[in-house]
Amino acid sequence: MENNSLAHALFDQDESKMEIDWPTRQRICVGIARGLAFLHEETTLKMVHRDIKAANILLDSELTPKISDFGLAKLNEKENTHISTRVAGTLGYMAPEYALWGHLTYKADVFSFGVLALEIIAGKNNMKSRPNEDYVSLLDLAVVLKEKGTLMDLVDPRLGSDFNKIEAERMIEVSILCTNQSPAFRPTMSEVVNMLEGHTIIKEIDMSIGTLEDDLRLQAVKGNIEHTQPPHDSVIHQSSSSIYDLYDNNQISEES
Repeated sequence: MENNSLAHALFDQDESKMEIDWPTRQRICVGIARGLAFLHEETTLKMVHRDIKAANILLDSELTPKISDFGLAKLNEKENTHISTRVAGTLGYMAPEYALWGHLTYKADVFSFGVLALEIIAGKNNMKSRPNEDYVSLLDLAVVLKEKGTLMDLVDPRLGSDFNKIEAERMIEVSILCTNQSPAFRPTMSEVVNMLEGHTIIKEIDMSIGTLEDDLRLQAVKGNIEHTQPPHDSVIHQSSSSIYDLYDNNQISEES
């Protein structure tokens, strides 16, 4: 792909000369949300991607996002839920109910999207190669800043003051909603699209509801995960499979 991956554009500043302005970030975020809404709700072969992350979002010459790497995708079965003993995905993006119990639904992708949206806003990776006791994830930081009323502190400083504060706050609020520990309180991806575009009001959810113990969650993730990909900065590969193979460009490239 002409502009490699979103991970390369956002995180590899030493190698990438690309500067993604706010309108482009907003368009990329909405485009990914539209792509996932299509996969979950619109296509005949509905599926859960299971590995939504910045390295799996490719960017074409116009920085249009393309969801790629369907190697872990799971087709929807007759029931709306799926219990699997084979947990696969990437640490830092994985929904807790899937990591803990192998409970896979569309809401697992919603959680991953919420993490990815925070990365788009902050221009930082949610994961560190070697986290320590002082490490604070973007998820934790977003919740703390929301409580303090200083959400704009999360925005990538490379943008300076050149960004739409209403859109930025909206994107952060949607991200927090998507990453609720309880899947029941996460929106569908079509609802996410409508909220990001300002068509519907963002729901206010008590973030303490459904919270899992962090130590237990981390232990379960480490014990259950069977497939993890290397950090984005060690391997960035392109995939021959793309969401654009499934639907027209204008379905994920429209701006809000």
